[in-house]
Amino acid sequence: MKKMLNCLYITRQESYLHKDRETIVIKLGDQKLGQFPSLTIGNILCFGQISVSPFLMGYCAEQGIGLTFFTEYGRFLARVQGRQTGNVLLRRAQYRWADDAGRAVGIARLMVAAKIANCRNVLLREQRNHGENSLLAQAADKLAISLRRVNNAQSVAETMGMEGDAAATYFGVFNELIRDTGFAFGGRVRRPPTDPVNALLSFVYSLITQECVSALHGVGLDPFVGFLHQDRPGRPSLALDLLEEFRASWADRFVLTLINRRQVQLKDFIHEASGAVRLSDDSRKALLIAYQERKQVEIMHPYLQEQVPIGLLPHCQAMLLARHIRGDTEFYPPYLAK
Repeated sequence: MKKMLNCLYITRQESYLHKDRETIVIKLGDQKLGQFPSLTIGNILCFGQISVSPFLMGYCAEQGIGLTFFTEYGRFLARVQGRQTGNVLLRRAQYRWADDAGRAVGIARLMVAAKIANCRNVLLREQRNHGENSLLAQAADKLAISLRRVNNAQSVAETMGMEGDAAATYFGVFNELIRDTGFAFGGRVRRPPTDPVNALLSFVYSLITQECVSALHGVGLDPFVGFLHQDRPGRPSLALDLLEEFRASWADRFVLTLINRRQVQLKDFIHEASGAVRLSDDSRKALLIAYQERKQVEIMHPYLQEQVPIGLLPHCQAMLLARHIRGDTEFYPPYLAK
């Protein structure tokens, strides 16, 4: 699993990747930008106009190296996938559970409850560290009510509705968590993001989604068949389900740290004529370095009671979910941040 921490992020536009013996080589025209031993790489993530040789694509598929393509904004485009591995019986059980309304809502409730609890934890942590804030206190109280209500949801649709209400409450006070007044946040805007804060959130959510895809593949689950998010062609529904547990606890806190410690500044963003906002190439590279460093930080997993690098949390949760679906455990313990 630790191999999954070794990710290669390619952000230099017009770069070309190919395999030379036992190394992966990155070139820009005739200039060699770098080369890395192929056996040390777990994932390759390409942003924007990046080319990859067919031979390297085939090698990645054979070796189980994730090769994923994103737009410059961080929106997922495609993933090279080799032969499917894993226990077919586990996947058959997963599909049965997804089609069983009772089982599906049971998993969906747990994931949404974890998301709401983690959102509330972010607000409470801010109050502990920086003093009482009436808006944050009111929002935390509302999220506590949402948390109690979601445990009684009778359907996936009802659960999704409660998740949406809780997200509106949380993002309604998100601006209170930002201490750099230049980074004003008026609400969540997607596809495309139209301000720097939303650009950061969308970009980091996309990164963690692909971590979840890799983790689910690794334990033999199908990332495209979920319990909370409905099936849609090309959408990794189960990965998005798993992402809910990490949005506030990992992604949002990481983005807030970047802003509040001034690791990103307004000059790091490009405003397109269309109104879309994206990171510049240099700032994207700096963010990815900080993201990779964050993945190495070890925390105590609340259920496993072991020190785990943050970057392996999706793999831990995927393993726990697979165990539950397989019938090895009586319940699925979602990730609850401390």
